[in-house]
Amino acid sequence: MSRQRPSPEELTPREARDRYLRRRRPDASDRSISTWEYRLKLFTEWCDSIGIRNVGDLQRYDIDEFYELRSSEIAPATLEGEMWTFKMFMRFLEDIGAVDEGLADAVRIPDLDEEDRTNDTKLHTDAALALLRYYRNSPKHYGSRLHAFFELAWVTGARQGGIRALDLQDCDLDGSPYVEFRHRPETDTPLKNKIRGERPVALPEPTATALKAYIDNERHDVRDEFGRQPLLACTNGRPVTNTMRTWSYIATQPCLHSECPHGKSRESCEWVDVHHGSKCPSSRSPHPIRTGAITYLLNAGWPPEDVAERVNSSVETIEQHYDKADPEERRRRLRDRMEDRRRSLVVNTEFNHDS
Repeated sequence: MSRQRPSPEELTPREARDRYLRRRRPDASDRSISTWEYRLKLFTEWCDSIGIRNVGDLQRYDIDEFYELRSSEIAPATLEGEMWTFKMFMRFLEDIGAVDEGLADAVRIPDLDEEDRTNDTKLHTDAALALLRYYRNSPKHYGSRLHAFFELAWVTGARQGGIRALDLQDCDLDGSPYVEFRHRPETDTPLKNKIRGERPVALPEPTATALKAYIDNERHDVRDEFGRQPLLACTNGRPVTNTMRTWSYIATQPCLHSECPHGKSRESCEWVDVHHGSKCPSSRSPHPIRTGAITYLLNAGWPPEDVAERVNSSVETIEQHYDKADPEERRRRLRDRMEDRRRSLVVNTEFNHDS
């Protein structure tokens, strides 16, 4: 006697979510899967709270109710991301016949202005260069793990996951120094863009010298659980993401080199403690360092295509999400481009004095 096949409408919200994530896993990064899992977890918990046991019971009114709940709790840009994930999930459920056709169309996507969609937080150039000068001239912190982290984050403009993935073997610090970012998901260090994220990134000599000092004197001589040797190492191996963020907050505090802009004394400030570094209004996580570094390169005259290749992004994404130049920086860029254009015209024009 054959077993009765379950009806897709009878899937619980959790079962449906897990099925959707399994479907997406082959063509998505681990980070994307983790983000979608968190967003849909909020939906399944909400279903539990109001007594929706099967996805087949979902109605358009329920979709609108969930939107109303989330819109009252989170920022518009966050809501936009959540609702896109929710809409794709609903579309998947339509495809397998688990919910009524057209239910995905009931998911509202907020209509945002660009200023609502982007995050203007960045590590400003003046602050970054002050930190570089401090670390490179500090008897106390030169070659420290904080110094090594900051050099890599600012100079490469790489994502946090890319910096975390670096091994000792990925560094060539002699001759023409560089680090090489490699996609290794099987040993817990995927790159956001997978194989397309693999690339060598050249380092200036001061950065290479600082990394040598860190490796020779400060780096913990450890391996991770896969036998690899992480460049930025904890006492027990490769740092987790939250540890990297903690380092970033502590490494970017301006009171390392100047008076506290918030009227505090470093000797008594609770924000210098590793557990409270994120509370400092001037400290920055890795993403704003990346944003600041990209803006700095563009202000320095790098072509957007070259910046995109270095930081593993698209020109469109850089222009929309990472270029946070202030009005004066944009005026300076325009002035420099016009001057370069004028010089090019003069140099490349053939003046025929015999005509």
